[in-house]
Amino acid sequence: MGRHGRSIARFWSSSLAAEMEYRFNLLIEVAATLITLAGSLFTLSLFFGHGQQLGGWSWDAALVVLGIYTLLNGFSSTLLRPNLGNLVKQVQSGGLDFVLLKPMDSQVWLSLRTLSPWGLPEMLLGLALVVVGTIRSGARPDAITILTGGLMVLAGVTILYSLWFVLAATSIWFVKIWNATEVLRSLLAAGQYPVSAYPPALRLVFTTILPVAFLTTVPAEALLGLANGRSVLAGIALAGLSLLGSRALWRLALRHYTSASS
Repeated sequence: MGRHGRSIARFWSSSLAAEMEYRFNLLIEVAATLITLAGSLFTLSLFFGHGQQLGGWSWDAALVVLGIYTLLNGFSSTLLRPNLGNLVKQVQSGGLDFVLLKPMDSQVWLSLRTLSPWGLPEMLLGLALVVVGTIRSGARPDAITILTGGLMVLAGVTILYSLWFVLAATSIWFVKIWNATEVLRSLLAAGQYPVSAYPPALRLVFTTILPVAFLTTVPAEALLGLANGRSVLAGIALAGLSLLGSRALWRLALRHYTSASS
């Protein structure tokens, strides 16, 4: 585990050094993130009038949901898209052969090989929005509430990673999966709003089939002190099962991998 940690630290250090050669990109990414966030806030504001609520959520509480969504989107830009997009390229080019020969777990290598700093501003803005929304909503979370909220955010990160990795791993069978990736991104965009704002049928889908609720809504409820024990336990269990499922699928995929050159 220590060897893996040292290797990942070197990977990230070299990735940051390479990316920071183009520092002007950071300003562009910050500007793009601010514009995107402004658009999201404007869209969210359209659902609120004087004294109105969205699915039982106030404006300030809904900001926490949007903040967690923004944070997770930044996480995707920082780790998931660059690494799991590269997994697809490795399969297409046959480069996965060389990854499998490395003295490091292939799933860890493929998931953490690259760190893109351009998603970090979005993560920071998302975190700031969570803090502002929590304070403005009148919530006064204690240490246990903050710990539970942080645990649920971590569970959401795990579920999000598992969804992306499972989709990327299917490239061993289907090779080209970019359309499916865009569909997944579009569906996960539903997490910008509280799940209770959707019709009952969609709530069921976003809770059981595509667990959008556990990415943003349940973590927001936990931070605001509104989550019940069942939803917290369900989120933790789902995160664990998702991670185990992604691992099992990867092992199955490797048994079917025949290399692009064979």
